[in-house]
Formats: sequence, C-alpha cells, structure tokens
Amino acid sequence: MKFVAYERQKQGTGASRRLRITGRTPGIVYGGNAEPQLIELDHNALMQAIRKEAFHSSILEMELNGQTTKVLLRDLQMHPFKPLVLHVDFQRVDANTRLHMKVPVHYRGEEESPAVKTDKCLVNHVVTELDITCLPADLPEFIEIDLSGLKKGDSLHLNDITLPKGVKVVTHGKPNPVLVSVVAPAEEEEIAPAPAAAAPEKGKGKGKK
Repeated sequence: MKFVAYERQKQGTGASRRLRITGRTPGIVYGGNAEPQLIELDHNALMQAIRKEAFHSSILEMELNGQTTKVLLRDLQMHPFKPLVLHVDFQRVDANTRLHMKVPVHYRGEEESPAVKTDKCLVNHVVTELDITCLPADLPEFIEIDLSGLKKGDSLHLNDITLPKGVKVVTHGKPNPVLVSVVAPAEEEEIAPAPAAAAPEKGKGKGKK
C-alpha cells in the first residue's frame, strides 16, 4: 500500500491542534539510518487507509518529498470517542533487519469440516493474530489456516500448521499454544417430571377414643 506524507515544520500541542483543524494528522517516521522526521498526512485519506487490514500488518510505501520509503505502522492514537486520528507513528524498514510484528490469522474451510458439517460442533478461534519475526521480504499480510479437516474433539495447535517461509512465531513461553478448539454441541438435558404427591388413603384418619 502507498500513501503520501508531507514534511511538518512545527511541533507541540498547539501546533498539532491547529494542524488537525485544517484536516491534517501529525505524525513521525523514525528508524533506519536517518534521524526521526516530523510528518503530516491528510486525515480523510488516513481514515480510509486504517480501515484496511493490510495497512496495519504489511510494509507500506511512504512518499515524502518526492522519495519513496518503506515503512511500518507502529502506533495509532485515536480520539476517545470521535472518529479522529490524533497522531501516527511509522518505522522505516531495513531489508536486513528482522521485524517483530503481529499479523492476523485467517481461518477457512471450517464449514466443510466433519466437525461442523456432520457433528454440528462449534469451532472456537482461540487465536486471531500471531506475534511473528521475519525479514521484511518474508512478511505476510496474514496467515491462512485450513480447518476443513477438523473433527469432533480436535484441537489445532501451532505445531500442526505450516508457517510461511522465513516466519517464526514468538510464543511467549508457550511452546505449542492452541489455535483452534472444537466444542461439541450442548445436549439438552431431559428433565424428568417430579413424582406426584401421594394422596392420603381414605379411612385411615385418627379415630376418637
């Protein structure tokens, strides 16, 4: 994805506030061999971009002063309740330096799996994104996992999938975390009717002495 940034001359809270009034969003780009640089972006264009998954998880091409630089979105500060981006941070990409990123997981095929199609089970997506490291050239936009082979009682672990070339997952101490679990459908319990109270037998009342 490509986007256009403009050099920002002024900084500070007041300058950023005035910039937002004009429809621009303040930001910064840092990393690599260059000094951090203040930038600004068109807010409307930025809002359209952040609605796309790829803007958050793939390498972007930033055009600034007629030059194109590869960057990653690193931080996005939103207004607490308005659809307004307050500030945005980008990091320059070095082709020889491994990245540490979170990428989304896309699951497919579960509706065709025996677990769902035959046994009417529920498929629980325990993990929806993976924390990975890789070189920039190997960064996937997302990781796709086929669930069409799931059966009742199955659990899909990290070691059960094939990762894209050059990609390693950071598991934070969990060597083989569960990605997907299959939950059997809840069975309705049959409630037995309560036994009727026994009626007192006639003629067995206490007689008078």
